[in-house]
Amino acid sequence: MKTNKKIFLVFAALFLGAMLYLGYDISSRTTFPGSKPQLKERIEEEILQQPDSMVQDSAVVE
Repeated sequence: MKTNKKIFLVFAALFLGAMLYLGYDISSRTTFPGSKPQLKERIEEEILQQPDSMVQDSAVVE
């Protein structure tokens, strides 16, 4: 086997290894979209958990 071919195979193996590692790393940090509740349900839960920040109506002038 020629030297150029060996160098190419080494770089190809390193590149493939790096791509596999990056793919695993990214996939381990994300969640499957189907495992999350729907957006409407999440918004309703957030709104119900927060206290009302409007103590007084800003449209009423005293």
